[in-house]
Amino acid sequence: MDARGPKTPGGDALGEAAENLFQELQEHFQALTATLNLRVEEMGSRIEDLQKNVSELMVRAGIQNSVKEQ
Repeated sequence: MDARGPKTPGGDALGEAAENLFQELQEHFQALTATLNLRVEEMGSRIEDLQKNVSELMVRAGIQNSVKEQ
């Protein structure tokens, strides 16, 4: 006898449907996670580029010494 209790009619089909739904949700979650990770990496790269450009503009404007001079 199964530790979960007696079998109910349609219980196997319901369990299989729940397992399929769980698998589908897990796949969607993994795809979403991968997409978000890629976007965060892209955003980090853009922020680094922006910081470099701002530093260069500040050096050109004479507001800040260049990193090479420091």
